[in-house]
Amino acid sequence: MFAKKTPEQHNGLADHAAQSAELAIKSTQRMANETLDGLSESVNDARNQVAPLLNRATEQASALAHRGLDAVRNGSQQLREKAVHASETTATYIKNDPIKSVLIAAATGAALMALVSLISRSRDRG
Repeated sequence: MFAKKTPEQHNGLADHAAQSAELAIKSTQRMANETLDGLSESVNDARNQVAPLLNRATEQASALAHRGLDAVRNGSQQLREKAVHASETTATYIKNDPIKSVLIAAATGAALMALVSLISRSRDRG
């Protein structure tokens, strides 16, 4: 039923199995290399597509930061100008009517003291 195989036949089968295994390994290596090459190309394509987007986003962020700084500078300059104008107007008013200015300052101080006194009493009771 089963015929005995000769050593040459065993060697032939072993050689055939070894060749088949070697072909399978080479085929797997080739497929792995092709897959890695494709993956590498995909990564390069993605990097090439993302780089301009990142550059544009960086430029936009930089422009926005510069606009913000300019707005802060302009705002502080306007505030300085208004403070100088208010100071000059107050000095002119005091020069033109010093007695009235002193009376207004005294009345303002008295009103503030009354307010502070009222607030401190309400805290003491509460």
